[in-house]
Amino acid sequence: MAQKRVIATDGAPKAIGPYSQAIVYGETVYCSGQIPLDPATNQLVEGGIAEQTARVLENLKAVLEAAGSSLDRVLKTTVFLKDMGEFAPMNEVYGRYFHVNPPARATVEAARLPRDVHVEIECVAALD
Repeated sequence: MAQKRVIATDGAPKAIGPYSQAIVYGETVYCSGQIPLDPATNQLVEGGIAEQTARVLENLKAVLEAAGSSLDRVLKTTVFLKDMGEFAPMNEVYGRYFHVNPPARATVEAARLPRDVHVEIECVAALD
């Protein structure tokens, strides 16, 4: 029977509540939503939606690698945007990270995100 394995890495911001950066169960990685915090400083990155999206995806990449997976193995993402008007620049950056066989995705506008960031992304991936 599969065992639940908690993933924690210094390559992404530490969990700031009662949750894990990711959980591995069976051959699947369930990543918590990442926001654009620099893991070295725990501060929000400077810039707008493009810079924030890149930081979020770098954080997810680090968590996935710590779990034994990668962005290439992502099956599904959920993107939470503060303003759906920022979809196009977010999507442009997102496309650089998922340019071949992109995962399934849902994108929703959220009334408010942690620390008033512009974007948060969570994902589900297969193990390598």
